[in-house]
Amino acid sequence: MTEAAPETARDAVELTYVPVLADAVGAIRARAKATPSGRLQNGVLLGCALLMAGALALNLTSPKGPSTGGTAFCVAALVLAAGLYFLVPGLQGQQVHRMFATQGEFRAVVDADGLRQSSRDWGMTFRWPMLPRYTETDELFVLLSGDKHGVGIAVLPKRGLADPADADRLRALLDQHITRL
Repeated sequence: MTEAAPETARDAVELTYVPVLADAVGAIRARAKATPSGRLQNGVLLGCALLMAGALALNLTSPKGPSTGGTAFCVAALVLAAGLYFLVPGLQGQQVHRMFATQGEFRAVVDADGLRQSSRDWGMTFRWPMLPRYTETDELFVLLSGDKHGVGIAVLPKRGLADPADADRLRALLDQHITRL
């Protein structure tokens, strides 16, 4: 008599990957787009940039002529806003990547119970209530905690799947248990 494999074993999706910097940066950017606090941060930066662009335009078209100090201030503020928007996710991603880069190959198993990730010196199990939502990019599935900041995060790189068709299986499994953003 043959025994059927348990349902969780049959429906499990496994990933094996070595973390790269692009994973961490992509996850930080995806979290910023998917969470209310990330969208607020991006909105504030965009608002500041638009305000400074408007102030620069007014300064340059002033009937009295442009003010050197006003022009310098507006340009500096624009550079700062653009720098924060483009550089901060990269800097945060570098910090996160440094923590995981020394661990070598990672293994992740996603099934009906949740997500289990492990590496050489590290292991973590997340039940679905811990990471109740996710977002997807071209390269990643990014699982997020339920708080508005998305403090808890798990990254599943699609390149870690054994077969490209497993991405559809993983997406279906995630859709069954957690909310897609």
